Parts: sequence; C-alpha cells; structure tokens
Amino acid sequence: MVRRMKVLIVSDTHGRHGNYRKALEESGGFDVLIHLGDVEGGEDYIMASVNCEKHVIKGNNDFYSKLPKEDVFYLNGKKIFITHGHDYHVAFETERIERAGRERGADVVMFGHTHRPYLDVGDDVVLLNPGSLSYPRQDGRKGSYMMMEIDGEGKMTFEQRYVD
Repeated sequence: MVRRMKVLIVSDTHGRHGNYRKALEESGGFDVLIHLGDVEGGEDYIMASVNCEKHVIKGNNDFYSKLPKEDVFYLNGKKIFITHGHDYHVAFETERIERAGRERGADVVMFGHTHRPYLDVGDDVVLLNPGSLSYPRQDGRKGSYMMMEIDGEGKMTFEQRYVD
C-alpha cells in the first residue's frame, strides 16, 4: 500500500529566505519539496534546508545555475512536470504549458514566474503555480506557497497558503 504523501511547493524566492523559512515552519511537515525556480544563488541553502526528496529547477533569473530547466518525475503514481514557465509565456496564457504537460503525459504541471498563485484542476491535467514567497504580485501581496497531498489511492488535494 502506498502511503499519503505531502508536498511543499514554492517558487520565486529570489535569494530571500525569510518567508521560505516561515513556509517550512507552517507547513506542518512534508515528504517532498518542490522549488519552481528563481532561487538566485540560494540553491545550496534550499538543498540543505530540508532532509527529504527535493526537486529544484532554475528560473529566468538563475543565470549561472547548474540546476535543470525542467524535470519530470513521479509522486505516488502521479506524473509531475515542473518548469519555471517563462519559456511557455505563462505571464500571458497557460495553453502552451498545458500542451507541453499533455505531451509529456503529466498529471500535474507546476510552474512559477508570474509571482501569482494559480490553480486549475482539470479533468485530466492539473496546472498550478504557488505564487512567490518573496515578491508576491497578487492582491494583498502576501508571500504564497502551496501544499499538495496525494493519498494512497492517487487522489490529489491542493491548498494555497499565505505567510504574513
């Protein structure tokens, strides 16, 4: 039997870790950390900050990073595609990134870049963006992150969270 898995999803920390530390504390524990890019030199800190499975990619501001631009992996049987999103023009529309996810057979497509939370739970593909912990752009301007849970049956739930 596969156990329930909790996933902390963050993006766009831009080398500032105050709200990232708050998200770690407030998350209530998790099994996997996903960072969707724009770590801006903070990759060593992010990698050392947790002792669990990690998936970290580079964003458009990670000029000298050796992190991958994209990644595809499985969590509890769900295929996950992660990318920062700028190459798919996510600031203007989500059709390209959704198409890229479908081409990869992904169940969940995760991206950052816009600094705005986004969640679209479709019939066969989920698109999500946790927003930015360091430079939020949505109304209220609170740093944001997302928690995802996948139970043993493969049912996924998502919770958008904010830090003060």
